[in-house]
This record gives sequence, C-alpha cells and structure tokens, in this order.
Amino acid sequence: MSKDAKLGAMLAAVAVKGMQEKKAKDIVKIDLTGINASVAEYFVVCHGDSDRQVKAIADSVEDEIRDAMNEKPFSREGESIARWILLDYANVVIHIFQREVREFYEIEELWHDGVFTRYEDEQKNKKKEVI
Repeated sequence: MSKDAKLGAMLAAVAVKGMQEKKAKDIVKIDLTGINASVAEYFVVCHGDSDRQVKAIADSVEDEIRDAMNEKPFSREGESIARWILLDYANVVIHIFQREVREFYEIEELWHDGVFTRYEDEQKNKKKEVI
C-alpha cells in the first residue's frame, strides 16, 4: 500500500469517527482502490434525520479531519439546504444525506463493485445493551 493509499484510508477512518460523534445513521465506507475508473479511493456515506443533523455531521467530520490530519476539503457542496452535503478531499469523498435523499439516489449501488465496510449505529448498540 502506497503512502497516498494509507493517507486515504486514514482520512476515511477519521471521517467515520466524525460521523459517529454526531450519531450518523447507516455509515458505510466504500473502498474503491480496486476499481480503475473510480473518482476517489474511498467514499464514506451516511445519513442524518434532519437538515440540522446533516450539517452537524458535516461540521464534525471536517473538525475531526482538520484536528487529526491538518486537512481541509477541496470543496463543500450542498450546505445551503443540507439535504446532501458532499465533502471532497480528492482521494476521499464524503456524502452526508437526509434519509429520503439517500434512498432516492442510492449512491452505494453506483459503486457496488467496491469493498463495503458497514458500521453499527450507536443507538442500535445501546438498545442491544439494555435488553
């Protein structure tokens, strides 16, 4: 694994941490390094329950990456209505949706050839512990 590939993997992991901090739902990391025509090395996808949560998740991801890796996104799109915020770090692209927008676009299906890592929701884990 090259230095750049390791950097992409680390950035994706930090993005997941930022999402978990704000209780993002259905977090998925898609490793696209084995796909020749991919637009990035990793996609990290999640959703929130409201525009406010979507924005908070995006802010948390940016903060975590800046603090851990001193990186800023090349662009941040969709913040005005916060139905789908995209953070572009070149080799890692982060998609933060509202649930219905994620279901409509089915972005994970576009990259079904990638290697998927799914993360348990914090709320689901807490419910399992109570039972």
